[in-house]
Amino acid sequence: MAGVTDRDAVPFDLASMRKQYRAEGLAESELAAGPVEQFARWFKQAAMEGGLFEPNAMVVSTADAEGRPSSRTVLLKHFDEQGFVFYTNYDSRKGRELGSNPYVSLLFPWHPMARQVIVTGVARRTGRDETAAYFRTRPHGSQLGAWASAQSSVVAGRDDLDAAYAGLAERYPRGEQVPVPPHWGGFRVAPREVEFWQGRENRLHDRLRYVAEADGSWRVERLSP
Repeated sequence: MAGVTDRDAVPFDLASMRKQYRAEGLAESELAAGPVEQFARWFKQAAMEGGLFEPNAMVVSTADAEGRPSSRTVLLKHFDEQGFVFYTNYDSRKGRELGSNPYVSLLFPWHPMARQVIVTGVARRTGRDETAAYFRTRPHGSQLGAWASAQSSVVAGRDDLDAAYAGLAERYPRGEQVPVPPHWGGFRVAPREVEFWQGRENRLHDRLRYVAEADGSWRVERLSP
């Protein structure tokens, strides 16, 4: 490849890097009636048995009004039949993109278990009461951080960020209530499709996808790997 020297080359053969996945799979007969119940089953296993650092970490992919995508990792903070909830700065890139294009994809990459869950749906802001209730559960430092960082904007340097935080810490010392930032809050992703991916031997993976029907029920499809 032009411009790549031996010193720059990756010190192993990427093409030969592969794992053989498990023989046990995921059958239609094992699925819950709906995707949220099935997600709850898998999430419990991921949290208790999966050996994952943050099982609630998920990749959130959005696109702007022109269809240009972007992705980042955030933490799932709640899920129920209404959807999957995360919190962010509404002025961040993902916040702005969801404001103009609410279609979103969530990916839970549970690699140690050879599992993935992919949620596609529509994101809507949570109510301010719900946002405030969650904000009060955050550690004091995280509350200050929500004010200190103008997320996704260019900052001159780390010193400026630390100075902004220090000023807030002086204004709102530990034990004093930090107001909820007006530009900060939750998004709830109402699922339209939820795919459960289980790695299998010989790359013949199991991929079972719930698809929302107009009457509120769910159709299950098996996808070719």
